[in-house]
Amino acid sequence: MSVISQEEKIKAVVKAMDSKLAEDIQLIGIKDLTIVADYFVIANGTSNTQTKAIADEVEFKLKQQGIEPLRIESDPSSTWVILDYGDIVVHVFYKETRNYYNLERLWSDGEKCDVEKYLKD
Repeated sequence: MSVISQEEKIKAVVKAMDSKLAEDIQLIGIKDLTIVADYFVIANGTSNTQTKAIADEVEFKLKQQGIEPLRIESDPSSTWVILDYGDIVVHVFYKETRNYYNLERLWSDGEKCDVEKYLKD
């Protein structure tokens, strides 16, 4: 089991998404709203192939640090993938699927965090 901080885990997720050219990466703090997780990280790809590649890269980068997802859910055509790391839930969507589910609206009471700080260095 790895002992990296939650901040480091978020940074690894955001950097992995960015490395696969994920669009519109959002970090929403939800710990005051639900017991499901502390944060949602949401992004999208422009194709099913890219969507799967983004999710695979997140999983790979965290696995390198000894962190395994508790659960992975996806649809057969890779229009969405969810990686559940307990305190952080990663949502990767195909662009149209993201617009349909609109998690940002559903969790609009959450704290919108700046992802740019995780992309520096």
